[in-house]
Amino acid sequence: MRKYRVADVSETELEDLVRQAPGLIEAGLKFVDHQAFTARGPLDVLLIDSGRALVIAELKVVEDDAMLVQGIDYYDYVLRNLDGFARAYKRHKIDSKQEPRLFLIAPSFSVTLLNRIKWISIPISLFTFQCIEFEDAKGETVPVYKEVTAPAVPERVEAYSLDDRYNYITDAKIRGLAQKFVAEIQGWDIERVLVEPTKYDISIKISGRVVAYVGPRRKHFMVYTNDTGGKWTGYPINSESDLETVIPLVRDNFDKMVR
Repeated sequence: MRKYRVADVSETELEDLVRQAPGLIEAGLKFVDHQAFTARGPLDVLLIDSGRALVIAELKVVEDDAMLVQGIDYYDYVLRNLDGFARAYKRHKIDSKQEPRLFLIAPSFSVTLLNRIKWISIPISLFTFQCIEFEDAKGETVPVYKEVTAPAVPERVEAYSLDDRYNYITDAKIRGLAQKFVAEIQGWDIERVLVEPTKYDISIKISGRVVAYVGPRRKHFMVYTNDTGGKWTGYPINSESDLETVIPLVRDNFDKMVR
């Protein structure tokens, strides 16, 4: 196994890493521009997703609650001038009929920011990052991104079903993995584990405390739980091996809750 160390980067260096490989953040992302002018100042990075929607990416190399307001300011400017951006970057074939997306990318996010973001209706995605440098390739820095989910807004009581959540996954094999994962956790304590469908996810609780969320996607699903450092983290599940990696982590969190 190659040895590596965690590397610190500047915002300029992070911008360059995003520019070089935006697909590491989300499959299908492509670079459009960086430091593009807006009335609110130059925005960090412009991207386009696989559906041709424009993506505004706000980057920080330290935890910074102010990035939320800053990102919204840029989003507001871009949304009001979306046709102009589509013309300016015509070769990227931006679909100006689609609502833009806002990405916040930072090493970590505070509880305060996560709590605030759940009340904002614009499409915001959060990604933490860590840069690593391999010992046998000095100067070669590789960013590793993880999608983070904010707490859900308290909802009015509505009728949701587990079948609705599972059937959102169009890949039958992946749907089966999601069902297997939930069933395995239920088997740890059939009396106290509560599995509930929400508007978008499946909540898994032990004695009233959330141990994990399952977030169905079309071709995969996300498992959200605390990582080894206690941070709420999302893990994409695309295969049986992904599931085998995540289950011990969920089990550890489960065991801590039942002690």
